[in-house]
Amino acid sequence: MILARYVSRRFVRSFLMVAGVFLLILFLIDMIEMIRRFSAHDIGLGGAARLATLNIASSFYSILPLLTVLAGIALFLGLARSSEMVAIRASGRSALKVVTAPALTAGMIGIITVGLLNPLVAVTGAQFDDAVAEIESDGQQTVSVGDSAVWLRQADTVDGKPNGQIVIRARRASPDATTLYDATFMVFDEDSGPVRRIEARQARLQPGEWALTQVRDFPLTAENPEAEAQTQETLTLESELTAQRIRDGFGRPEAVPIWQLPGFIAGLERAGFSAERHRVWLHMELARPFLMAAMVLIAAAFTMQHIRGRNTGIAVLLAFGAGIGLFFLRNLAQVLGDNGQVLPAIAGWTPPLIGGLLAVAMILAREDG
Repeated sequence: MILARYVSRRFVRSFLMVAGVFLLILFLIDMIEMIRRFSAHDIGLGGAARLATLNIASSFYSILPLLTVLAGIALFLGLARSSEMVAIRASGRSALKVVTAPALTAGMIGIITVGLLNPLVAVTGAQFDDAVAEIESDGQQTVSVGDSAVWLRQADTVDGKPNGQIVIRARRASPDATTLYDATFMVFDEDSGPVRRIEARQARLQPGEWALTQVRDFPLTAENPEAEAQTQETLTLESELTAQRIRDGFGRPEAVPIWQLPGFIAGLERAGFSAERHRVWLHMELARPFLMAAMVLIAAAFTMQHIRGRNTGIAVLLAFGAGIGLFFLRNLAQVLGDNGQVLPAIAGWTPPLIGGLLAVAMILAREDG
């Protein structure tokens, strides 16, 4: 137990050192990028630092698995160079027992980052997007989503009960996604198809409903919908959508905190959106602690032996290369999952399991006796 605590503390120190160095590097890179990107808007060093601070959480969170393998390499190289690993092995400890403590520590760090850093990334990412939209629109309160229009889809509900689908098209939307301009609502019945078309000059999202102004309502089931169209100043339509759900529906699954993701997925499916990408991301986030533990196992498989001279550099390159390979395998699995070619659970859990099992096999194969 004392040895496990000692090795775990050494790993935490290595991880914090590597994380601190890369955090500083990412901040400087983001600062330079923000200054270059918004050079025409004269945001100044303070504005660039603010944008870099908001954007750095996402960049840092995405490379955490690679930082974990670097921390593992630093840990085992330090133990090997100081001959501590030789002493530990001479005391009768197996290599698998030695690597268990830092692997479990990496898994605990993964749990903490998923529980705390993931929501922080979602919040800062949304603030960064809002700040960029405000700068690039020169203070105007409208943005364009897509090439020429905003497209939405929601469930058509009557007294809270599903009654079909509503497809919404708008020329533009406000940055907070609560107001649509020049909007068209196509109402589809479950059995008979399109039954109603509503055109509105403006549609404002309120709790539980759309509030439409300057409305023309076309009954598509009539013989001449144009002749029987009704003009109204205001109209309301029930809706389960929220501003956050609309905004996140256009963006990345990373924009939704993991604690809200299961409910968000259910809401997307009720509204008619595809939640496949969000399901894949949920499984990948749940598997992140295992991925970080697998990175430590990979580092141990190549660097925990007593190595000297040129062999050290080769071992480090092999360990880091294997970590990068697992990282890209995870990204490939995510792409396949997003496209529906593999199940979300397989996309999320297979890469860390494969990486961890292969690393354990290498450690056992090199075990003495």
